Amino acid sequence: MCCGGCAKCLGVTLIPLTILCVLANILLFFPGGTIEISDHISDEVWYFGGILGSGVLMVFPALVFLGLKNNDCCGCCGNESCGKRFAMFSSIIFAVVGIVGAGYSFVVSVVALNRGPKCNIHSSNSSQWEYPFNNGDYLGDHDLWLMCQSPESIVPWNLTLFSLLLIMSGIQLVLCAIQAINGLFGALCGDCKCCGCCEGNGTV
Repeated sequence: MCCGGCAKCLGVTLIPLTILCVLANILLFFPGGTIEISDHISDEVWYFGGILGSGVLMVFPALVFLGLKNNDCCGCCGNESCGKRFAMFSSIIFAVVGIVGAGYSFVVSVVALNRGPKCNIHSSNSSQWEYPFNNGDYLGDHDLWLMCQSPESIVPWNLTLFSLLLIMSGIQLVLCAIQAINGLFGALCGDCKCCGCCEGNGTV
């Protein structure tokens, strides 16, 4: 398989993951599906893990990976060596950017899941918004979820969305790491034969 072809597959996979991460982070700004003031939203949501880390920072490596296919095998303008090594080397740099972004989103999600959501713990007309859970104790004890009086279903809401962010950022992390290794081989090989993609098309 061509190094550029592998990179394109990774880029195609990263695009929908990036969109889903951004959407998940946006939904977290509406705890329990309701509109709340900013002080009632968990701090980890404001860290923009899904929007910045798995979103904006992931767009650049995804686009670069997609574009590598155009510079694969025969180089650019029919010249085998034209830009091949540099293109693959640059993909390593962008893969590192992706790893940093996905890693940031992953860490934010872990912290958010461990800390639990911010919610109103009073059932009366008074309100007291705080973090009622400690060190992820609510994850194994659903009875503790009753401590959050409002917004309704805030615990499963945050748990589901941050879990999705955790999984998707983890996948992004793996894909970018794969491209970093793939780009290293491409940069060292230089020509397409090293990647085994020109043997059947007559290119020497």
